Amino acid sequence: MNLPVSLWRIAILVLALAPLGYYVVAAIAAVRFFARERAKELPNFTPPISILKPVHGVDFASYENFASFCTQNYPAYEILFCVNELSDPAIAVIQEIMADFPDRPIRILSSAPQLGSNRKVNNLVLLAREARHEILVQSDGDVRVGPNYLREVVAPFSDPSVGVVSCLYRGIAQENLYAQLEAVGAASDFMAGALVADWKEGVTFALGASVTTTKRWLAKIGGYEVLANLLADDYEIGNRVHKAGGKVLLSRETVSTMYPAQTPRSFWEHQVRWARTVRLVRPASFLGLLFTQGLPLALLAAAVAPAAWIGAAYLAAYLVLRLTMASVAGVWGLHDAVLRRKLWLVPLRDLLYFAVWLAAFASNRIKWRGQEFVLRHGHMFQAESSGQK
Repeated sequence: MNLPVSLWRIAILVLALAPLGYYVVAAIAAVRFFARERAKELPNFTPPISILKPVHGVDFASYENFASFCTQNYPAYEILFCVNELSDPAIAVIQEIMADFPDRPIRILSSAPQLGSNRKVNNLVLLAREARHEILVQSDGDVRVGPNYLREVVAPFSDPSVGVVSCLYRGIAQENLYAQLEAVGAASDFMAGALVADWKEGVTFALGASVTTTKRWLAKIGGYEVLANLLADDYEIGNRVHKAGGKVLLSRETVSTMYPAQTPRSFWEHQVRWARTVRLVRPASFLGLLFTQGLPLALLAAAVAPAAWIGAAYLAAYLVLRLTMASVAGVWGLHDAVLRRKLWLVPLRDLLYFAVWLAAFASNRIKWRGQEFVLRHGHMFQAESSGQK
């Protein structure tokens, strides 16, 4: 039976097909990347390196995270920690690490010059100045790595045209719904998007959990100093090295990031902060995320479909293809244990993220580490109490 369908309904039904196609592309991108990278034999290139770790406070696994950098299958490296103040609780954990690994060269720095509003980058400026070696491995304090991590991220620099190597990441989450939602979102969606970018246009950005570069490439882009007022410093270092002619690569080595327990409010603020950052740094790409919003578009398609079976088909296709993409990219590719156990959270996360995506357009303000900032063209400015939007 032929049912009359208005043009606007046809437009919605066509639009709702876009995320389904994206899920197929993302799953293929994940298979392509991991199959290719796992078949590679990396060169045995192990020059001495400096690990830069700006840290702020501690989390539920700080000791284990820091210790993972001290047990590397790598011949010679130093670890430099930097805190904002020596009263930071991370100091006690670092001192414990130094006592437990006395043969590992470890230094603690603090009181970095305040060059901009991004205190992490201020710390990186000091760390890079104090680093003894040419290759710099930058890693956040909430990151845990495997024993071959340094060999994996350093080996590509045997090619002097390589400027940045960063790592995909999987989650370790506390038993908390909001922590698990963040971990599920990162592994099933954000990492998949990075793999699609790698396939379709090449990587022109870095992922902040782990960024490896060299002093030579840093100098070409003006050093960490030029990033001191930027929130998305990880994206920018990769993008600027790319524009300077350096190769930007994703490593096959996956690191783990911690997702501590959160309240509904802190979860919302964290998600909106990063969504607004993406919107201001890559506005066209952020708008394009509309075409990856499978659940809300499938629900809209079901609401306007000319027959119930068509609406049901959209919802079924969303579930099958979205969970397939999540399983291939996050579970098979990244070996993400949180996603494997909590795959059923993917639809809930997708629904929440659509609200986050919409909220990202409402303001240029973010909350970060207890302070409020206004973002303009990716730069952070302390928000005035009067509240400008």
